[in-house]
Amino acid sequence: MFNKLVDYIKGTRVELKSVNWPTKKQTIDFTLLVIGVSLFVAILLGFFDKTFSFLLQKFVL
Repeated sequence: MFNKLVDYIKGTRVELKSVNWPTKKQTIDFTLLVIGVSLFVAILLGFFDKTFSFLLQKFVL
């Protein structure tokens, strides 16, 4: 059982060495992109929420 664990850890290390990791610039760029898209979606959903709330209060309630 111990040998299986050791083999698993060795295999994991080999796989991690073969991974094509992003550069620091790519990581920062993608992080900023995710933050920007998240903010855009949050603002858009907030706008729709306020608009529908206003319309419901004005015409339904």
